[in-house]
Amino acid sequence: MSKKEEIPGFAVRQQQVEISFNKSLFKLFQGVTMEPEVKQDMNPEVVTEVETTKVSLDGEDAGTITQFTTTTESEEQWRQFGERVSAFLADLPDYLSEFFGEYRRPIITIGLIFGAIVFAKLALAILDSVNDIPLLAPTFEVIGLGYSAWFVYRYLLRASNRKELAEDFNSLKEQILGKGSPKA
Repeated sequence: MSKKEEIPGFAVRQQQVEISFNKSLFKLFQGVTMEPEVKQDMNPEVVTEVETTKVSLDGEDAGTITQFTTTTESEEQWRQFGERVSAFLADLPDYLSEFFGEYRRPIITIGLIFGAIVFAKLALAILDSVNDIPLLAPTFEVIGLGYSAWFVYRYLLRASNRKELAEDFNSLKEQILGKGSPKA
């Protein structure tokens, strides 16, 4: 509660603070009151507001007392927590096998998509690092142009060679898809 008292040249405000202690501290400080010193200003024309704090530790004003848990209660709580964790970990393989059995196809699909993304990123990183080596990128371009020129000369320039390429392509398709594959 705050109360204002007017003293000539001063305005003093008093405030009472209630503090709760546990039983042992209450017994130790029973009946002790604390009041800070208030210094007065030498100039009487100046009005100063000073805050005074009063701590009362009487049995009536003490408020609620905090109770601490005993070691046996906390040990019991830890034991129960440990039992719950142990039971969950014991049933975890059953939960996982049931989950994987129920969602096998989506899990495999997600895994393959993730693996393809990782492989593509890795391949692009390797190609980028090889491309940064001086004179290696132009050398690969020359090799690619040379192979393209050879392929056109070998398979696409003459009709007999194109027929040979089509036969090779069809035999490869039959090996991969099987003999009874529909013709497109």
